[in-house]
Amino acid sequence: MTKTLLCLATLFLSSICAQAGRVSGTVKNQQGEVLPYASVFVKGTTTGTTTNSQGSYFLDLSPGTYTITCQYVGYAKVEKTVTVTNDALTLNFELAVQQTTMKEVVVKANAEDPAYEIIRNAIRKKKDYVAPLDSFTCEAYIKTLIKTRKLPKKIFGQKIEENDRKEMGVDSAGKGIIHLSESITKIAYKKPNKIKLEVLSGRESGSQGGYGFNFPTFINFYNNSVNVLTSQFNPRGFVSPIADGALNYYAYKYLGSFWEDGKEINQIQVIARRNYEPLFNGTINITEGDWRIHSLELQLTKKSQLEILDTMRIKQIHVPVSNNVWQTKDQVVYFTFNLFGIDATGNFLNVYNKYDIDPGFKKNYFNNVVIKYDTAINKKSKAYWDSIRPVQLELEEAKDYKIKDSAMQYRRDSLWTKARTDSMRRKQGKITVMRVMWSGFNRFNYNQKRPVRLTWRPLLPQLQYNTVEGLVANAEATIVRSFPKTGRQISFTPHVRYGFSNTHLNAWGTLQLWKREFNWDQDGGTTSRTNWTLAGGKRVSQFNQDKPISPLMNSLYTLFNRRNYMKIYENYFGQLIYNKRFDSDLRLTAGVLYEDRLPLENTTDFSIFKDKDKVFSPNYPNEKIPGQFIRHQALIASIGAQYQPGQRYVQYPHSKQAIGSKYPTFSVSYKKGLDNVLGSDVDFDKWSFAVWDDMNFRLQGQMKYRLGIGGFINDNKVPIQDYQHFNGNQLIFASRYLNSFQLAPYYENSTTASFYAVGHLEHHFNGFLTNKIPLFKKLNWHLVGGSNAFWVNKDNNYVEVFGGIENIFKLVRVDVVASYLNGQKGQVGVRIGLGGLLGGAIQLPE
Repeated sequence: MTKTLLCLATLFLSSICAQAGRVSGTVKNQQGEVLPYASVFVKGTTTGTTTNSQGSYFLDLSPGTYTITCQYVGYAKVEKTVTVTNDALTLNFELAVQQTTMKEVVVKANAEDPAYEIIRNAIRKKKDYVAPLDSFTCEAYIKTLIKTRKLPKKIFGQKIEENDRKEMGVDSAGKGIIHLSESITKIAYKKPNKIKLEVLSGRESGSQGGYGFNFPTFINFYNNSVNVLTSQFNPRGFVSPIADGALNYYAYKYLGSFWEDGKEINQIQVIARRNYEPLFNGTINITEGDWRIHSLELQLTKKSQLEILDTMRIKQIHVPVSNNVWQTKDQVVYFTFNLFGIDATGNFLNVYNKYDIDPGFKKNYFNNVVIKYDTAINKKSKAYWDSIRPVQLELEEAKDYKIKDSAMQYRRDSLWTKARTDSMRRKQGKITVMRVMWSGFNRFNYNQKRPVRLTWRPLLPQLQYNTVEGLVANAEATIVRSFPKTGRQISFTPHVRYGFSNTHLNAWGTLQLWKREFNWDQDGGTTSRTNWTLAGGKRVSQFNQDKPISPLMNSLYTLFNRRNYMKIYENYFGQLIYNKRFDSDLRLTAGVLYEDRLPLENTTDFSIFKDKDKVFSPNYPNEKIPGQFIRHQALIASIGAQYQPGQRYVQYPHSKQAIGSKYPTFSVSYKKGLDNVLGSDVDFDKWSFAVWDDMNFRLQGQMKYRLGIGGFINDNKVPIQDYQHFNGNQLIFASRYLNSFQLAPYYENSTTASFYAVGHLEHHFNGFLTNKIPLFKKLNWHLVGGSNAFWVNKDNNYVEVFGGIENIFKLVRVDVVASYLNGQKGQVGVRIGLGGLLGGAIQLPE
């Protein structure tokens, strides 16, 4: 039945194509050189295409007479009238370099270039063009191509095997297509700022479940700050050549004008006044009289503060879609990058068709879903793509699809067979000493109904050292079983910990159950994710449950600097946690914890470097309250919620994903210490509330903050483990930004007060100011500054201010911090951490 339907669909698509005549050809310049991505369209309509990188194009048109227009930035437009029948028609174009004429001007000393007055007029008019339509829809064909010119033998020390190179599509010289995708997307817009993308079909070479790469959509140069690709790469954006303050950033040169369809077009060279600012260089063409963008070709480089990529070149052509409204007809973004030895080039090609300037949207069409994927997005046949694709595939692209799709089909067909299973088992190899000790391993059981995965964490990276246990060995493995039909997954993780100095063996286990629930309908519906965690056994814990110091850092400081900052205790425990996350990004948490808490004492004073002036401190948190805590039991119930209102979503065929909001995130929590229940010796009520957000000020940088309040309603019986601890840091290495105090002691300010307040604020200048400093702007180092503070009362308060440099080698951040305790000047210190484009994205393990 399925094969019959596919055959009928193919015949149907073929019959549609048969009713249209195909106009095809090439576009070259007068020297015979092909013009890649030239715009070819039917005059008076937005129906059209672009040439591919070889200058070839095609258009499928119903029989009739048409005027075909061909445009390319920097060349004179050519129009040809043809009569289309059901037979194929060849129509080639030869474009001449655009000849411009200079206006007659009176030459005076210190006369201003005519380009400046044109730009001023364009700036005055741009508010009419930034969103000229109350609403519209169009269809975008988006193709992404990334090719390597060189590929290293190793990345981060990991060798790239020959089989992996072949799967990537790279030859022995390191050249080949590593990503090829295309999609058809309906773009809908309504004033003031409502936009929705409906991805109708998508295809990725060698990927069964790929959706295609559907961004960028429109790059709007009528905005003051231009977003290119994603704001995560360049959060400041780039200054448009016709931004309100553009004359402060750019110099302009009038190159002349040319006429097109009875309209004069001014050609202007755009020149960045200064290097190492987010500015373009290139050419922009502005219409005379109405002062709108006709076309442009602008470039960004490292001297434009371009991140990750080395170069980027943007070409756009705008055409009229009604009597007085122009929109982008096609857009090409070329880019190159050389990162970690991967030398690559690529482009994003966008072709916009089928503009409808009076769409008449249904009620509630625009909602919080901004990107919606069709349920059949990646189920389209090759015949469908051959019929719908407006840009002809190149030979290497067609070859890439053929080879990778065939390989993908083979993997899919053989995935659950015995041959595949045996092959994978052989590939997994034997469990060696090296894998057990250093690299770890994964084992898979390919059972289609209940797949199982076993993950082993290697032993050596988990080694620790502290003055209580001495050398500490940890062993941990996780086994996961999935149930695809029900959306459930269950995992079990046993942990074993042994201290060679105190000879204590601790063992505990964690059992987790995940479930994804669907409530789906034609309008999308909802999903939610539920997680139950059951844990128990005997373990070692830090007094501060936020774990302010990592075991690795504590080990290094203990062995090399004779400082044992981490304070720990043992506990027999049982814990049950419930988490539920809705697609609105509302997160609910509830749990109950029982601990039988045992004090621990130091058992060793060994360190590699000896210093008679340095003595290890006792293993209890607060030296102001000498003596160890008394063994006790604690039963604690907790509940919490986290929510970010105004959440926007990407709706996939069977799930939703929250992608953020313009509003802050709020959280609230409450903990209750239950006295005389199961022998519990605690009695307290503790609450907290927090709000945090990132605020992007574009050229002026990005501000991040986190504010919180809380306290104890009841503090009848509060052991040191349940105090309110403020996350301190006494290491040279920075602790978690926006959640700690870089110079504060770990436990000295802990409290059971009825009220406290905390605040963290930092501003990332992202190149603002430092692009005026010669060395800094070349290195692309950025300023960062801010403050952390908490208040309990006049005798327990703390403030620290800091300023530093980040984006050092894209990874490192260095701060100078000054602290004030209870109004008195404290210490000044340096903290080294991760910060910048790459460093800020790295999450270190606890």
